[in-house]
Amino acid sequence: MKRARSVVAALAVSTAVLAAAALPMQAWAGRSCEQVKPTPAVIAKGMQLAERTSQALDASGARVVVLARAGQDLGKYGLRYSHLGIAYKTEAGPWRVVHKLNQCGTAVAEVYRQGLGEFFLDDLWRYEAAWVVPTPAVQAQLLAALNEPPARLLRLHAAPYSIVSYAWGQKYQQSNQWAVETLAAAMEPATVNSRAQAQAWMQFKGYEPTTLRLGPLTRLGGRVGSANVAFDDHPNDKRFSDRIETVTVDSVFAWLPRAGLGAAPVTLKIQ
Repeated sequence: MKRARSVVAALAVSTAVLAAAALPMQAWAGRSCEQVKPTPAVIAKGMQLAERTSQALDASGARVVVLARAGQDLGKYGLRYSHLGIAYKTEAGPWRVVHKLNQCGTAVAEVYRQGLGEFFLDDLWRYEAAWVVPTPAVQAQLLAALNEPPARLLRLHAAPYSIVSYAWGQKYQQSNQWAVETLAAAMEPATVNSRAQAQAWMQFKGYEPTTLRLGPLTRLGGRVGSANVAFDDHPNDKRFSDRIETVTVDSVFAWLPRAGLGAAPVTLKIQ
């Protein structure tokens, strides 16, 4: 089993910084939290998906994409994808993905920089990649942000984590939320320096979170059974009427083209 190095642990003690990191099975975001040793077949399929995704991204001519995977079956919520990150082509050639991952069994998360192989290697529910190619202007802003000093890039990262964190709150921050707030900061680097400002920009651009219909028993079970599930950041009027508003891949993929920030989503499957 590979040992994880978060951007915090790898390069700094007092500040979060970015580094290449190998992930173990206990780092989680949008996939099963069970510690399962991958089989050779699983590794081969994950690497095949990574290779084909890399080839397709190269053919697109893009330098930066918003990339998603399907790590869990979320069909009962009307969702197809579980987790996204910001992928970019390095000067050396390979694609890298910057994304946020929760540590299993805990209520905290950190940001990692990985290759496509690592991104797609972890216990996928469905061997499918999906991405949105941002407009050239958005790509340029994101690429500039990704090349900033790590502390600057991670200025909106919040360690407290809930998988269903409130889209317009700041108490917790889930993985998709970090990615889209980071996009907002990249688009307005001179004025967006807080999560509240990033969320205000998203609202200005017409972002609409997904509303999950979760009854009280589901909410209670999630909170009692998992450290990384919390509902106390949601407004009472929404929470107690079973409306949990959170950032999902599907909502981001619908928003980017609608807001003129990117093209329609592209998908790639392997059998």
